[in-house]
Amino acid sequence: MLGDSLTGLKVLDFSHVLAGPVASMTLADLGAHVVKIEPLDGEIGRCIGPPWLNGESPTFMSVNRNKRSLAVDLKSPEGRAAIQKMARSADVIIENFRPGVMDKLGLGFASLSEQNPRLVYCSISAFGQEGPLSSRPGVDGIIQAVSGLMSTLGEQGSPPAKVPTPIADMVTGYLATIAVLAALRRARTERGGQHLDVSLYNATIMLQQASFAAYFASGKEPERSGSAAPYACPNEAYPTADGWIMVVAYHPARWRALCELLALADDVSDDRFSTNDGRVANRDALREILSERFRARTTAEWVDSLTARDIICAPVLSYDQVMASPEYASSHLSCEVEHPVAGRLRTHRFALGPQHESNEVDEWPTPAPVTGQHTAEVLSLYGMRDDEIEELIRCGAVLDTSTRVAPPYQMEMDSL
Repeated sequence: MLGDSLTGLKVLDFSHVLAGPVASMTLADLGAHVVKIEPLDGEIGRCIGPPWLNGESPTFMSVNRNKRSLAVDLKSPEGRAAIQKMARSADVIIENFRPGVMDKLGLGFASLSEQNPRLVYCSISAFGQEGPLSSRPGVDGIIQAVSGLMSTLGEQGSPPAKVPTPIADMVTGYLATIAVLAALRRARTERGGQHLDVSLYNATIMLQQASFAAYFASGKEPERSGSAAPYACPNEAYPTADGWIMVVAYHPARWRALCELLALADDVSDDRFSTNDGRVANRDALREILSERFRARTTAEWVDSLTARDIICAPVLSYDQVMASPEYASSHLSCEVEHPVAGRLRTHRFALGPQHESNEVDEWPTPAPVTGQHTAEVLSLYGMRDDEIEELIRCGAVLDTSTRVAPPYQMEMDSL
């Protein structure tokens, strides 16, 4: 089963692209009823590509599973009034517009919390709700640059590098989820709701906690070290006869075992390499020695030999190799869903669900919605009469596409 810990929780999600959608998706994975509130022509994340699947963005679909879509024109008085009514019974609101935009629409925390004192309102932004850069836009790459992360990546002497996966967005989304869950506990007491200020900048600084700790202690800028850990050696990837292998053997017992395996007995007592501090200081010299040894055999052969000596290691795999690995197969993450436009697509289910007693998974996630797919359904759920919904559709304040889409699934509504 998918997570049901948050069954009955009602979330209105105004966010777009990645960080906010990751947060609301995680809440949905845990059982919350999440309404994705987007413009009549869809949120901008739907335009991220290539690649495309029948015109649909795989990136968008990857972070919007298990949600309903309500397409509404927030610039229209009727659309704003409908959202204000919904907010009275919502538990959580997530938004990632620039600071001040929701206030101008009459949908800010101060306004909505007057009618709903227990509302948890999570504002996600690039640089926070206050501060010298609060009004500036910022995306994942910008945050990787300004947070210092980009300066630490790559090989020594190489140009600045970026983590290809949008790590600033992803970690911000997950940290926002933690903040929301904590605020929900607070809201259930007499202290009531809360306005959360979650920024990509702060989250990415938090992500580098260990690196900043080393900087504070030493006063030295971190050196770019490629795949190597700056605080331990050996702890990096080495070339083999047919690929690369990641080896972690800085613990004294594992270092001795590695030297025995590689016939490097003299290096155990070498002053340069006898301690972890010495190996870190002389990493380049040690890398040459170890690389020469590892090139003599294949990755698979080294994995077997190293594992037999309890030396931590792993092959450096491509995505194709990950898909074919027994580890991936046993993770039970892979699944297929039927999207009404994109068709059948491979995706991942929630990674942090309850342990399964067998390889069978009772329920897969529902695919990301088409724009406006659940408009009438959601408005009805939040207490609007049929005639009110029809009038909103007629005047163009909302868009309902449910009659154009034949969803291959049915979401449960009874618990709300």
